[in-house]
Amino acid sequence: MTEAAVQAAAKVSLRGVSKRFETKKGVLEALRPTTLDIAEGEFVVFVGPSGCGKSTLLNLIAGLEQPSEGEVLIDGKRVTGPGYDRLMLFQEHALFPWLNVLHNLEFSLKRKKNLNRRERREVARYYLTLVRLEKFENSYIHELSGGMRQRVALARALAPNPGILLMDEPFGALDALTRDELYIHLQEIWQKTKKTIIFVTHNVREAACLGDRVCVFSNRPGRIKSVFRIKLPRIRMMYDPAVSAEGARVLTELKTEVHESVDPRKSNEKTVNHDRILSLTGHTMGDGI
Repeated sequence: MTEAAVQAAAKVSLRGVSKRFETKKGVLEALRPTTLDIAEGEFVVFVGPSGCGKSTLLNLIAGLEQPSEGEVLIDGKRVTGPGYDRLMLFQEHALFPWLNVLHNLEFSLKRKKNLNRRERREVARYYLTLVRLEKFENSYIHELSGGMRQRVALARALAPNPGILLMDEPFGALDALTRDELYIHLQEIWQKTKKTIIFVTHNVREAACLGDRVCVFSNRPGRIKSVFRIKLPRIRMMYDPAVSAEGARVLTELKTEVHESVDPRKSNEKTVNHDRILSLTGHTMGDGI
């Protein structure tokens, strides 16, 4: 889809959105003016160093924060607060431990007044099947692995049928093998549901594996510096050489950003330390190119 087509069919529109926070030390500029259009059904990934404003922008889209300038539009309507058309999935699953898996999903459907109890259970079971956990509907949260809990959280977010799914580093605390499995599940679910997904990460390979487009953020105060379109076929595998090559393109841009952010007048270092670059880009040995 061309940029003009994305703008014409935008599900999410960011128009000069910026964010400043008042602190005891003064005003902290977290996000510089940012403009972006995201098409319905598109999978967009925000990637950048820690503290660059990508999660702040996700919160603005969710309506959890209000922009200092500019506006966020969903289907052409200005966002003024949280809405049921947008659901957030965090790194912590936030499931109710006193409810079993099925009841956790049914709880998320209680606001659907047009559904009776039998219909809520039917919908809940459908989404448990979608994340391949239908055999665990009677299990409690403490009985599940970390990856299974995140799949339940994903199913719970999908069950109310939001138009937009916002994901803030949801797999960051999981081991590499579990993440690889969830990357496949997420892509399969996205293809089936056609949801608009906005995903935040600091892992360049994860970004290249999942995204239709990868938006690279500058250092704080952040802004979207570059946008990469990933044209690889799906389902993508995390350690596919083609995914690695796309991740390397993104990493090169991040390295450039790190170099540009270092003022040689304020540092005795003639070059940027390699470990510093890896730290700033979230590019650890386990997740490397």
